Amino acid sequence: MSALTAALRVSRRDSRRFKGRSALIVVMIGLPVLVFAALFTGYRTLEVSPLEGLTTRLGAADARISVTASGHPIKQDVAGDAWTVVDGRGEDDREPRRWTAETLRDFLGGGRLISLRSSEVEARLAGGYERVRLLEGDLRDPIARGLRRLTQGRFAATQDEIAITPPLADTGVRMGDTLKVTRWDRARKVVGIAENPNEPGDMEMIALPGSILKDQTLSTSWLADTTAPLQWDDVRRLNAVGLRVSSRAVIEAPEPPRASVLRDDRLTSDTLLWIATIVILVVMETVLLAGPAFAVGLRRRRRELAMIAAQGASAAQLKMIVLADGLVLGGVAVLLGVPLAIGGAWLAAPFVARWGAPLGPLDVPWGQVLGVAALGLVSGLVAAVVPAVQAARQSPAQVLAGREGEVGEIRARGGRPVLGLVLVLLGLGATAAGVFLSRGDTLPIVMASVLVVLGLVALMPWLVRFLGRLAPRLPLPARLSVRDAVRHRVRTASAAAAVMAATMAAVAMGVGVASAQATRVERYRPHLPVGSTVVTAFDPIDDAAWARVRDAVRKRLPGVDMVAGQRIRDAKGQDVTPAFVTFRHECPDGCGSGQIMIGDARLLAFLQGRRDDAAAAALAQGKAVVFDRDLLRGDTLVVDVTSEGEDRHRFRVPAVAAQGADRKQVGAVVSPAVFTREGFKAAEQELYLSYRPADRDRFERDLNAIDSRMTTMTEIGPGDEDDAMVPVAFGLALVLGLGGTLAATGLAAADMRRDLDTLSAVGAARRTRRLVVAAQAGFVAGAGALVGLAGGLSTGVALTFSMARTISFGDTSSVEPAVLDVPGLPVAAIVLGLPLLAALVAGVFTRTRWTPARRLA
Repeated sequence: MSALTAALRVSRRDSRRFKGRSALIVVMIGLPVLVFAALFTGYRTLEVSPLEGLTTRLGAADARISVTASGHPIKQDVAGDAWTVVDGRGEDDREPRRWTAETLRDFLGGGRLISLRSSEVEARLAGGYERVRLLEGDLRDPIARGLRRLTQGRFAATQDEIAITPPLADTGVRMGDTLKVTRWDRARKVVGIAENPNEPGDMEMIALPGSILKDQTLSTSWLADTTAPLQWDDVRRLNAVGLRVSSRAVIEAPEPPRASVLRDDRLTSDTLLWIATIVILVVMETVLLAGPAFAVGLRRRRRELAMIAAQGASAAQLKMIVLADGLVLGGVAVLLGVPLAIGGAWLAAPFVARWGAPLGPLDVPWGQVLGVAALGLVSGLVAAVVPAVQAARQSPAQVLAGREGEVGEIRARGGRPVLGLVLVLLGLGATAAGVFLSRGDTLPIVMASVLVVLGLVALMPWLVRFLGRLAPRLPLPARLSVRDAVRHRVRTASAAAAVMAATMAAVAMGVGVASAQATRVERYRPHLPVGSTVVTAFDPIDDAAWARVRDAVRKRLPGVDMVAGQRIRDAKGQDVTPAFVTFRHECPDGCGSGQIMIGDARLLAFLQGRRDDAAAAALAQGKAVVFDRDLLRGDTLVVDVTSEGEDRHRFRVPAVAAQGADRKQVGAVVSPAVFTREGFKAAEQELYLSYRPADRDRFERDLNAIDSRMTTMTEIGPGDEDDAMVPVAFGLALVLGLGGTLAATGLAAADMRRDLDTLSAVGAARRTRRLVVAAQAGFVAGAGALVGLAGGLSTGVALTFSMARTISFGDTSSVEPAVLDVPGLPVAAIVLGLPLLAALVAGVFTRTRWTPARRLA
């Protein structure tokens, strides 16, 4: 029997004997394996490849041919999903070719075609209008078989019938109901329910061609049953006349044709760096957490290993036995984590897809999953390295005599402080460089923080010994605990480093996100009074259509204060948007920075929240009223109007400054007469409301049902964008820190059992025994949390100034200083609450019974 086989058998027997410790290690190693394998499997399952989606794309047809908007030659990918217009050398002025089923059939040289058209329309549901997808085509035709899977009823047979998908049925629409669609409320009877297996979350209606979409200018596609399969050369021939093709023969081909891929799906260097950084952090945290648990096993097996050594086992063989623990438990973690991950992804994918994601068949990326499994095995082996070295250094004679001190650990040096200090300094320097050179990218800072973490891990034994100098000033239970922690500082440093890494990540993320929110609030400059809404048309609209919209809004919102605003049009009748110009360092010639509101004194009073006679008089005299003095250029406001074709018209308007409804409010109000003098035409096309819709999307959809050109904008202020990742990060740090601390405390209790029994033998109360163990847990968690706080604050500050470069509102320059904000309650919960909680849990669950033991001289 080889030494490795024997070591594996010993490790398997030991893991079954101590099931609690083994389960803890399996969870620590297996949880990252489960999470990453599930993410990879779920991502691949929620990604529908062209081959997987072939039936829902083509049905039983040989190809699906679609007309592009330009009608110019294109270049496409294999599936016809991505395409780009080929430089036509002046063909942009050519009238797009009009395709019909007959002309396309002639171009193909025969075959059979059925029309398909897709769009989005409004449907009147119980809560108002909702945008839903529409597929127009005769799905009863054999060519369309499989395009949608009928689960109830039948497909539409007449112009006033439709079928719907299950998500639309979930809103309360039932078989036999009449559903009103489009803004003209065309009634259609629901005669069937059909699902799209690859888009199970889509609300969709299926109707016959022309039954709902009356606009014949919309792009059309056809399912084609061709006389011969369309090969890549045929696809390129159709691309040359502006047609996009999904061909069954091309998609099912074993090898894709050359020069057919337009998109580069390879991982970018930034993505690879993010993955590498996350892998390093996860492996390091796993090793730091599982290391003390392996050390617990070493304490309990110390006598067994000493007996094996006394019978002639070498130090290398003792190392092999302990490393076999990592291999066995890591293997169990992988064998449990991978199937659970695949099963969990398979069960969760349909629920995720109901929220709008695509759904394909279960697809396991075995290369990535096996890589994660290998990572789990490596984590288990690395976590067992330090205990293996300690096992090889122990003295069999001392262990068998009952004196359990470890020569190797007693004489252990205080870590590698020089290496740790160098890594910390390098990490801090790289962090500072990342702030100034990254231009808002957080990846360099996160990578630099890895150096800081590694340096603090190397420094942790020295820091534990340094903090141990507090022991003489502490009460007896705490003094005993701290001295024991310092004496076994390899064990203590490992657990404290795990707490440190988790705390540092949580604090850095919390400070970065909280500071970004504070910076966002400080820099925010509203253009409207907070809580108000503006309704406008994004395309030219005639007076009659605008009157219908205005009347509908007034009918819907009786008693709401509303004021009309105006838009301007150029000589071609196209809407143009005037902007006020600011002059900053990055644009010395002036930049168009914000929209100008056009109206009379009523609009001015609405924007100011009060009546200002002086400002109203200035507006009546043709002056602009601005709500931010920085917009003034002397006593004038510079206005920039850009028309279609990038024709620019810049002019100056005399201006005065006034206070808006909000002290930070910016913007300007200009009389329409000013633009009339400049050659533009003004027309009422905006409506300002003292109203904040509870559901802005629903409010806008209801307006779109009246006229599809309507859009809305509601001023909600800077908002309170709570990031769910922050409480998750602090919660995870609390769990990881508590787990690592309790593992180290269990190890300490095992080491100190005879000392604790001696305390009890000389008359110490049971609470003293509890206090000693509780103080051990509090010291480990407190040391890690304090060091993690320092590292997290440095990284969080760097993230704050880096992310602040990406925050800009209105005319606010992106180089404004950031606002630093530390989330006090979550940080206190980690730095103060974690040590107290760890001490409480350790003290409550400590065994107080003692057994006198005979010691050998």
